[in-house]
Amino acid sequence: MKKKRFHILSLGCPKNLVDSEVMAALLTSRGYRITRSPQDAHILIINTCAFILPAKEEAIETILLMAQYKRTGACTYLVATGCLPQRYGLDLASVLPEVDLFLGTAEVPYIADHLARLESGANSDMKVKVGKPDFLMRSVHPRLLMTPAYSAYLKIAEGCGNHCAYCIIPDIRGQARSRPREDILAEARVLAGQGVKELIVIAQDTTAYGRDLRGRPSLTRLLKELAAVDGIAWIRLLYAYPTKITRELIRCLNGEKKICSYLDMPIQHIDDDILRAMHRHGDGQDLREVIGMVRDAGPGIAIRTSLIVGFPGETVRKFDRLMDFVREIRFDHLGVFTYSREEGTAASTLPSRISEAEKSRRREAVMEEQSSISFAILQQRVGSLDEVLIEGKSDLNDYPFIGRSSRQAPEIDGLTYVRGKRLKPGQIVSVRIREASEYDLFAERIDIS
Repeated sequence: MKKKRFHILSLGCPKNLVDSEVMAALLTSRGYRITRSPQDAHILIINTCAFILPAKEEAIETILLMAQYKRTGACTYLVATGCLPQRYGLDLASVLPEVDLFLGTAEVPYIADHLARLESGANSDMKVKVGKPDFLMRSVHPRLLMTPAYSAYLKIAEGCGNHCAYCIIPDIRGQARSRPREDILAEARVLAGQGVKELIVIAQDTTAYGRDLRGRPSLTRLLKELAAVDGIAWIRLLYAYPTKITRELIRCLNGEKKICSYLDMPIQHIDDDILRAMHRHGDGQDLREVIGMVRDAGPGIAIRTSLIVGFPGETVRKFDRLMDFVREIRFDHLGVFTYSREEGTAASTLPSRISEAEKSRRREAVMEEQSSISFAILQQRVGSLDEVLIEGKSDLNDYPFIGRSSRQAPEIDGLTYVRGKRLKPGQIVSVRIREASEYDLFAERIDIS
């Protein structure tokens, strides 16, 4: 029997990408063959995001785009998985008749069984399979990496228990639940054996890791044990909840050679009234103290954060307070979201809504300020030494290679362009920084003997 080809598109966050990698590996283990071309795929799978309105719009647009291959390509079946089906379930079947099967977030490990039933015609009247969002991946689940071979995300937990007022994640991903330490380490060793050099530690809230497990193993302990895995060169931490960051964790980020001096800690806002309305833990003073604790530990840790502008009740004065905070703290990296009203969340019924045009204006104002801050920070690094993970060739003649330093996460931060010869993807090289732009660095490879 000829192997059926499938193509999978992963939308949204890295946590969703890991689920896509698991599904791809499970399908290949059952005889399906992955293809990079949606035109050539018999089965098209879109693993969707439904966190905010733009993500939902992207998911629906992608589904409709892929549906065209039923007419113009080899596609026989179109499958939508992940957060969109988990959130909207049966409603989607009538809205998107082009889709043959909708699977929620708990169906990841059963993807091959679902496709086998779909192809056989069994349960043809069951287009939607959505249950309790309780899937937690383990090291026994294979992964077919969709990242470059030298870098991989390592999901240490699933779900979230913070219940922020603007967020639907607990409903579509379930309550926070951590993977056992040894299971995570087992997966890390497998990834290292496959040639992965950079592990990017992720969860909805990485600092909640272990609180639901017997003995309450700490995130810091886990990071140190990951650093002991042979073959791993860099370990990067994302999605840390600010008020759960400890001095022990900061010392680990500063003191462990393999652990990048990099901390992603979304703060969302600084105004106390807004933080309270968001159901965030801690107030503005608490956030300042955490940032001060990080900065007092040494100058080395790069801080990334994310903000939400246009939340209900964000007056001009409260927004100005946020702008002043951005100027005061001078984050190394910063992203801004405009508030998206999501049905089913506590914030969806709040009054004092702000126009979309004003939200966009506020976002642009913050990002313009951050551009100047980032440029000044990177200019200060000109002349300094660093290490860069080479990712490939660039389109610049003067700096023909492209990569990232330990202070730059993939997809969300800037890049480092490198001048050198015969550099290969996955190679970590020493460089001296020669130039800087608003978000990118330009460096020359050097030999350190």
